[in-house]
Amino acid sequence: MIYVISGPSGCGKSTLIRQVLAGLEGVRFSVSHTTREKREAEVEGKDYYFVSQDRFLRLVEKDSFVEWAVVHGAFYGTSRRELTKDRNQDVILDIDVQGAAQVRKKIETAVLIFVLPPSFRELRKRIEKRGLDSALAVRKRLATARKEVRSYTVFDYVVVNDDLETAGRELESILRCRRARLAARQKSLGPILRSFRGKG
Repeated sequence: MIYVISGPSGCGKSTLIRQVLAGLEGVRFSVSHTTREKREAEVEGKDYYFVSQDRFLRLVEKDSFVEWAVVHGAFYGTSRRELTKDRNQDVILDIDVQGAAQVRKKIETAVLIFVLPPSFRELRKRIEKRGLDSALAVRKRLATARKEVRSYTVFDYVVVNDDLETAGRELESILRCRRARLAARQKSLGPILRSFRGKG
């Protein structure tokens, strides 16, 4: 199953995803391509595949991405190869609302989850506190957040990240619940059901 996690910058998506990856087996993170500069703590191939704009556009021409968008002046995209390299695991995508809409059009079974901060004021505080952006960049992120929040109605689930631990459990519970659906369990039910047909 493919899970798309979206929400405004600073809402805590990455932290929540790390919680789920640490607490739930059989799920992996989809590493996106980006043209933005690598931050000090980020690791190539783990956080992102950092590429030049020319390289990114060549991949677009080859239709290598299931979704891509320009966000805050940088290109971001999810490669088709990244989604298909291990079909035995659930995959989590951390992408913006533009990308989520593209994924929904191409992969109807994808589950879309929107992460909301408890308030606009709290979002501003979180973005400023992490100290990664200039004052101008913060204003741009907040302006984008106002627009992105309007898209929450096209998502399947909404998680409000007021308390990190609670929101993490809620996000994990969505994945666990989807795994218990009949459509997801159909293949594994065969041996169990056959065991009821015998005389023993």
